[in-house]
Amino acid sequence: MVTTTVAGSLYVTDPSEDWLGNILQGWVFSVPLMAILLVHEMGHYLAARRRRLDVSPPYFIPAIPPVGTFGAFIKIRSAIPSKKVLIEVGSWGPLAGSMVAVPVLILGSWLSEIRSVPSTTDGISIHFGTSLILEALFFLRFGEFSSSTSIYLHPTAMAAWYGLFITALNLLPMGQLDGGHVIYALFGPRKAQIISFAVFVGLIPLGALLWPGWLLFAVLALFIGLRHPEPVDPYTPLDRSGRILGWTAIVLFVLTFIPAPISVAH
Repeated sequence: MVTTTVAGSLYVTDPSEDWLGNILQGWVFSVPLMAILLVHEMGHYLAARRRRLDVSPPYFIPAIPPVGTFGAFIKIRSAIPSKKVLIEVGSWGPLAGSMVAVPVLILGSWLSEIRSVPSTTDGISIHFGTSLILEALFFLRFGEFSSSTSIYLHPTAMAAWYGLFITALNLLPMGQLDGGHVIYALFGPRKAQIISFAVFVGLIPLGALLWPGWLLFAVLALFIGLRHPEPVDPYTPLDRSGRILGWTAIVLFVLTFIPAPISVAH
C-alpha cells in the first residue's frame, strides 16, 4: 500500500506544492489497484479452496514507482487433479480481477479528460498503450478513440490500466501462466505446447519493434518453463461449463492485450 500510494502520487492530475499532500492523494491510485490485485488472487484462492486444494493466501510484492508493485501470487501445494480444476483455478483469477478493473476503469474514464500530454523538461512525453476494451470505453466516454486525441488519465484510470495490463500478462497463452492453464485444459498438451512456443517466439518481434519489456517477459517465461505439467487425470475432457469458462478467459485476453504498453515520444 505504501509503495503503490507513492507511485500514485506521480499520476495526480492537479499536483500541489505540498509533496506530502501529493503522496496522500496517491490513494486514488493505490486503493483501486490493490483491490484489483487482491480480487484477482482471491479468485484463484477461492477456486482452489472450493476444490479442496492446499493453497497459500495471496502474497503481494512491493516495487519502486511507476507502479509500486510487481503484483501478487498464491502458491498451490497440491497436485491439480483434473483439467476441470485446472481451468477453474487458472481462469477465475483474471475473470474476478476484471470484474473490479472494468468498473474502476469506467469511473476513472469519467474522471479523466482530454488535454495535451505533459512532457518532461527534455521535451519527452510518455504514452500508455491501449487495448480493445480501453478503446471501447474511451469512445463511450469521449466520443473519440485515443488515436485521434490525447486523453490524460486520472490516477484511478491509471490503476485500472495497470490492472487490466496485468490481467493480459497473466492470460498470455504460454507455459504455466493463467493463460497457459487455460489452453492446456482446452486443447490438450500437444496443442498447448505448440501455442505456448508460438507465443514465446511472437514476443521477440514485439519486444524488438514495440516494447522492450516483451523481451524481458519472454526470458522470464522461458525461465519458468514453456511446458505445462500434467494434472493427475489428464484424460477426462472438459464439460460444457469448463469450456465456457476457458473461452471466456480467452476473450478477456483478446480484449485486454496491449501490443505496445508504453512508448516514449519526443
